[in-house]
Amino acid sequence: MATPVTASPHVLFTAVRSADGRTRDLLVSDGRIAAYDPARLPDGCATVDAAGALALPSPVDAHIHPDKTTWGGPWLSREPAGTLRDLIEGDVRARTAFTGPVEERVGALMDRAIARGTRAMRAHVDVAPVHGLSGVHGARAAADARKDLIDVQIVAFPQLGLLSEPGTAELMEQALSEGADVVGGLDPIGIDGDMAGQLDFVFGLAVRKGVPIDIHLHDGGPEGLRQVTEITRRTVAAGMQGRVTLGHAFAVAELGGAEGDAVAARLADAGVSLVTCALGADPVLDPARLTPHGVRLAVGSDGVRDAWTPFGDGDMLARAHLLAYRTDARTDAELAACYEAVAQGGAALLGLPASRLEAGDPADFVLVDAASLPEAVVDRAVPALVVRGGRVIARAGRLV
Repeated sequence: MATPVTASPHVLFTAVRSADGRTRDLLVSDGRIAAYDPARLPDGCATVDAAGALALPSPVDAHIHPDKTTWGGPWLSREPAGTLRDLIEGDVRARTAFTGPVEERVGALMDRAIARGTRAMRAHVDVAPVHGLSGVHGARAAADARKDLIDVQIVAFPQLGLLSEPGTAELMEQALSEGADVVGGLDPIGIDGDMAGQLDFVFGLAVRKGVPIDIHLHDGGPEGLRQVTEITRRTVAAGMQGRVTLGHAFAVAELGGAEGDAVAARLADAGVSLVTCALGADPVLDPARLTPHGVRLAVGSDGVRDAWTPFGDGDMLARAHLLAYRTDARTDAELAACYEAVAQGGAALLGLPASRLEAGDPADFVLVDAASLPEAVVDRAVPALVVRGGRVIARAGRLV
């Protein structure tokens, strides 16, 4: 765990490069960016030399599965898998052989993410009779132990099916009393084969408990779009605008032209957010196509070194690079938009105040060795310093 280097409530970061190319001093007081007057520094103000490093708002991981990870443990050989169901069943088999506590594995991945600058994450944690609520309890314990370093929302996620896996619905409701913050869902048609039934349960539970909804939607094509349409309709009908998220949303990512514009407008009007993870050969949601319509777009790691994939590292600046690569971002504006989705899109999704390095903003930022934001995205810059609430908590990618 990290011990903050800067314990003073007032810290002056000198020689900080801004995204607009200026070099300035940045004053932090009581965890927030403060107005800076060189002639009137607060008593006992500590100083940190940024040495010309570029300051960026800290990134947010809006979709990660930390309970599945093997991070910090021995190598796991993955089984072949041709379908989503193959991946789900292979994951269950692999996890029966895990010996380390969930809290320990989740904590190792959280420490990695914190050291690479992540200020918050939305953690999707499996809820099913085979797992019980061990994942929820372990993830909550790991998050609570790091509450001064990272904000964590836990999604009760019915990975094996909600209606099709008996006992899961009861566990979902219990999870919200034992550490989960968000109701999850998964392919109402593709996994449960009952769109109305799953959505009745998910929206009903969310409204009753007063919590957000976050649904994995891998289903593509017309079937996927039918679910998108129904979820947007229910969002408005339930008065949940701004509190419903679709992860992956491959059916939306597949669209282009006028049809894509129309769906984007519908999502924006309903206040339904999207999250992409820029995975492998899967369709990727493009900021350039969605954000001009007002769609809130965030970015996540998805699985990290788990039974599904050997890839992933909890580094969200690297994920911004991957999103830029997958969407063929070339201009400075396109590259910057990918990081905007990672930082500001993720913060908005989790209900966190924006960190734009302006007076009054939370002092959550990273300092990287890059001349500009587009360069930082392309170079996958490792933070020289990670600052949380004005405290230096990591240096050169390691907790301090």
